[in-house]
Amino acid sequence: MRKNGNSHSIRHFSDRRWRLPFFASLLVSITLFFAAYCGIFSSTNGGDLDLISLARTEDSGEYFVESDFKNSYEKSGDSKMEAPRIAYLISGTKGDSQRMRRTLQAVYHPRNQYILHLDLEAPPRERIDLTMSIKADPTFRELENVRVMAQSNLVTYRGPTMIASTLQAVAVLLKEGAQWDWFINLSASDYPLVTQDEV
Repeated sequence: MRKNGNSHSIRHFSDRRWRLPFFASLLVSITLFFAAYCGIFSSTNGGDLDLISLARTEDSGEYFVESDFKNSYEKSGDSKMEAPRIAYLISGTKGDSQRMRRTLQAVYHPRNQYILHLDLEAPPRERIDLTMSIKADPTFRELENVRVMAQSNLVTYRGPTMIASTLQAVAVLLKEGAQWDWFINLSASDYPLVTQDEV
């Protein structure tokens, strides 16, 4: 009999355990609801609903970098904006030299700078052929804006080697004093591209 009495009180206590969390969450929910209700319907314009200021959406461009460039060009008085100079790193591996040349031709613009990098998996003969084809092109030879990196790095796509190769290309461009505004890293498999003028 005594055993049944204890189990009854334990069961009675366990039936009440849900009440404290329930009422606490109900209190928090009601508080948040009233806070949201009062915040949304607070009258700053004589009782008007002030959800979102629609006039602010027109000025949303000031949150983006492009608006800074637009403002600087407007202040300088240049109505005709000069196209940016872009530095490209086009990287590839064994068997990618033809695709690298095709990618180079797709994005080539005389104002830009280009660095081609074949990693260590590519045989030396392929690297030499790529270098000779770049030197043989009359446009590239005249403008001297296409380079093939002499030092090849082992590039794995898991780890810091890709970043190290990119930083090395940037260092070469900075050391040679090449003029550029933006840097883009491409691989030989990025071929279906549009030209810079089409962008």
